[in-house]
Amino acid sequence: MSKANILLVDDQESIRHFVRKALEDEGFEVRSTGSIRETREALGSDLPDLVVLDLKLPDGNGIEMLREIKRAQPELPVILMTAFGDLETAVEAMSAGAFWFVKKPFQNEELLALVARALEAHKLWLEIKRLRHGAFADEDYLHSSSPSMQEAYAIAEQVARGDTTSVLIEGESGTGKEYFANLIHRMSARHAHPFVEINCAAIPSELLESELFGHEKGAFTDARAQKQGLMELASGGTLFLDEIGEMNPMLQVKLLRVLERRNFKRVGGTKDITVDVRIMSATNQDLEKRVREGGFREDLYYRLKVVPLYVPPLRERKDDIVPLSRLFMERFAKQFKKPFREISPGAERMLTDYPWPGNIRELKNLFERTVLLEVGEVLEPRHLKLAPRTRPGVEVTLGQRVDEYLSGALAESGIPFEAVIEELERALILRASYATKWNQSRTAELLNLKRDKLRYRMKLYEIQPESEATTPTE
Repeated sequence: MSKANILLVDDQESIRHFVRKALEDEGFEVRSTGSIRETREALGSDLPDLVVLDLKLPDGNGIEMLREIKRAQPELPVILMTAFGDLETAVEAMSAGAFWFVKKPFQNEELLALVARALEAHKLWLEIKRLRHGAFADEDYLHSSSPSMQEAYAIAEQVARGDTTSVLIEGESGTGKEYFANLIHRMSARHAHPFVEINCAAIPSELLESELFGHEKGAFTDARAQKQGLMELASGGTLFLDEIGEMNPMLQVKLLRVLERRNFKRVGGTKDITVDVRIMSATNQDLEKRVREGGFREDLYYRLKVVPLYVPPLRERKDDIVPLSRLFMERFAKQFKKPFREISPGAERMLTDYPWPGNIRELKNLFERTVLLEVGEVLEPRHLKLAPRTRPGVEVTLGQRVDEYLSGALAESGIPFEAVIEELERALILRASYATKWNQSRTAELLNLKRDKLRYRMKLYEIQPESEATTPTE
């Protein structure tokens, strides 16, 4: 794997030789310039992975060059070298977007450590950007003519004008909460800076603090080096906390401090780190109810919910179901080179009548699976394998289904063993979830499953909490 490309900017030939050799000895590809004019030309011909920039240049100020770089390439990390390492210069450099600064004279090890950290942060930023692009390539699927969605879009547009206003996005799983968070970011003045997302339910609570706030070397057993957290990497941009209701009370306190003071300490650290970040959060839980029950801090709840944004479920905007279905069918037909071109009236009625507990995500998954596996030009009701539900949260009786299989009703085709097992697993998870009021930790204990395995199965079977679910019939 090739090493990173570094642009070194310093007007002193001896410094360029000294630093360039240290970097090349580590395997980096290094180009060097001695003025702002040469630097502009170098940046225009081939963008580096990192810039190491001197503060004093013969034709201008290094901080002005830094600002110019960050305006054009906000994600490009810049390390500033200065012989004037006073606090005022450091603050100005960080405010202008420098990754960090190093005071001359410095040891090779000091610079190389900074270079490694900056490149790691840049790599993570690019990965976040790649994942974000993949996640939101389908954003037009969420366009809608329904009044409730139009209201959500209007709120998003208004909120985007507020540079720091906190937003709590509420709605069921699969409705597009992440899309709205990204939409607000892209319409805001922070659009040129990172949009960083973290799912609070997907990371064990003991690791979530380190992911969010970073840690110092030696803070715990595996902390072999200092690590920046997502809060730092999102500075200047937006941090999106999905499934905020899963955050433990200790982290809730630390997050509240960030919202109030805009600073925090890394795990194992003693110095306050100041960040400029907009925090948005999302949940499919009733956080107000969690507050009343003591499971979520009231002060944090109101700091997060400065502006509430509700994303309606698909069953509340039935007029969108058929247009979205046609869009999904056309796209997957093109992707899989299948001849599907039309949805029959019967299939349209079937799609419209279904309650879509998994919302747009479930609709998209259905069409991806259907177009890939089925054959034909017109999509008929027989092609649609919808879950046997009459309304959200209500399952066809498991006993009835098993009786159908074992009584010989399906004897001609035999007993679909895998399908029966899947239904059994799904029914067990649903019943245990109802019994524990959708508390995942208690549900996992009841089923003797690890929590990550429970989450995997819930995602596999598209099981989401239903606030007014009815227990399946015995």
